[in-house]
Amino acid sequence: MKSRSVKTLIAVALAASTLAACGKDDDNNPNPPGNPPPTPKPIVQIANDATFGKIMTDSTGRSLYFFSSDADGKNNCAGGCATAWPYFYAGDVTKITLGDTSLHKEDFATISVTQDGKTFNQTTYKGWPLYFFAQDAKAGDVKGDKVGNIWFVGKPDYTVMIGFKQLVGNDGKNYDSKYDPNGPAGPTRFITDDRGRTLYAFTPDKANTNTYTKADFSNNATWPIFELTGIKNVPSTLAKTDFAIIQGVAGTHTQVVYKAHPLYYFGPDQATRGNTKGVSVPTPGVWPIVNESTAVLAQ
Repeated sequence: MKSRSVKTLIAVALAASTLAACGKDDDNNPNPPGNPPPTPKPIVQIANDATFGKIMTDSTGRSLYFFSSDADGKNNCAGGCATAWPYFYAGDVTKITLGDTSLHKEDFATISVTQDGKTFNQTTYKGWPLYFFAQDAKAGDVKGDKVGNIWFVGKPDYTVMIGFKQLVGNDGKNYDSKYDPNGPAGPTRFITDDRGRTLYAFTPDKANTNTYTKADFSNNATWPIFELTGIKNVPSTLAKTDFAIIQGVAGTHTQVVYKAHPLYYFGPDQATRGNTKGVSVPTPGVWPIVNESTAVLAQ
């Protein structure tokens, strides 16, 4: 009887050990063989639109937009604007799932926005807060592009964008579009790079010819050239054909030109989005901003 009891105890112990092992395996493998883990759906993806080409959308295919007044990287859409243009929030950007190799996690961030006493998070792309357009009724709609000439469908590869803000010079004065500090206050359109940094022309320049930058590049820190090797996409109020690349600036450098105007940054803007300090230096109008109404620089 004792021998039979021992055998029974051993059998029970083995069964318990087997069950425990199975339970442990199950805990470590929630997707047993034959059931691979589900692929996360991209939170931001790229859609191919017949009119606009590659555009950014959320996981359901709803189009995403940039707002020109957000050139400073802040959400400047409140009240009725916020109703027409709901914000987009993708959650923790360190865990964001992207649906195209043209999108990169490091280009996404989160800002905190407070409006009407409420605080919410909003996702940004290259510093531009992202929005939906309420009149886009379904996936694939792109009704918001060019609304007011200040809303643009999001693209992964804009070379330049449009800013729409009050011009404030290095002297701290507000300037109108004619560089008059006594003119009516209000926003002016100006071309920025893809990250909202203001671009300028130099009045003494000749068509497609930089007359400012020294051959030894020693003054580039004051008015850095806008240096790229190619033009990708531009907002729909601009014509891509108005942009070009000139070669041989200070020897080996390239520079973007717009309507034959070589383009520059202003060093004291400190590469800060939305800054327009250069409009007053050394006197208003010597280094103007550029936009759709800029005339082609004659030969």
